[in-house]
Amino acid sequence: MAKEPELKLKEGDKAPNFTVSTNGGGKLSLSDYKGKNVILYFYPKDDTPGCTKEACAFRDFYGNFKKKGAVVFGVSTDSTKSHDKFVEKFKLPFTLLADEDKKIVEAYGVWGEKVFMGRKYMGTHRVTFLIGHDGKIKKIWPKVKPEEHAEEVLNAL
Repeated sequence: MAKEPELKLKEGDKAPNFTVSTNGGGKLSLSDYKGKNVILYFYPKDDTPGCTKEACAFRDFYGNFKKKGAVVFGVSTDSTKSHDKFVEKFKLPFTLLADEDKKIVEAYGVWGEKVFMGRKYMGTHRVTFLIGHDGKIKKIWPKVKPEEHAEEVLNAL
């Protein structure tokens, strides 16, 4: 059973800004999206069973997020090359952020000890943040069920 991360941030806090490389060779800063609702979902690894389910659920509801004026970003510590393959394989319509230096996962407090089959290791916890128009965190989901999560986030918008 995975330990829940001890989040540094709470609802109402200002979301930490960042600039990062994205799939497709882009660069993106959170501050560029002021005035929009931003869904920042952190996941452990591209093209693994749970992460694929979660990404495909966000893909399937993507039109609904757009209608509500929200942008969706997936964040993992994978490389842009890995993200490019993941996006292509599953036709993901949203941007994936390559946090290779772990600055974002650390700023958001989602990097930490995990346990898998009795083995402890450091990794990204599956946590989602909804950042409002004002750049403040509106909602945090510290425990995520990959298949149902996108719909849960959509309902909160």
